[in-house]
Amino acid sequence: MKQVISTDKAPLAIGPYVQGIRFGDIVITSGQLPIDPTTKLMVEGVANQTTQSLSNALSIIEESGLNVWDIVKTTVFVKDLNDFPVINEAYKAFFEQTNAPFPARSCVEVARLPMDAQVEIEVTACR
Repeated sequence: MKQVISTDKAPLAIGPYVQGIRFGDIVITSGQLPIDPTTKLMVEGVANQTTQSLSNALSIIEESGLNVWDIVKTTVFVKDLNDFPVINEAYKAFFEQTNAPFPARSCVEVARLPMDAQVEIEVTACR
């Protein structure tokens, strides 16, 4: 059975979708834009956008009762793959600060992201 996951610690969906879904032991987030859920504004800079997108996804994962250690896969969408070194460092720092293992990851360049973000990240976690 599917269960919708919703939290005010991540930005609300900006379209006809949900923040996340739990299906059995698996939780899948929608792509998370780098919007600060408190200010409702997009953070500046690709490193900050990477960290904010991951933080938003983690908030959804945590709302489901899981944690950063349960993240098994991420997909990183970037507007400009030339930013990959900066994104990679911010991504690495995010997981290292929690001592969590790195999950599997895909990273793809896209022509454009919603609200002209530089980064959007979706996460899959499981119990």
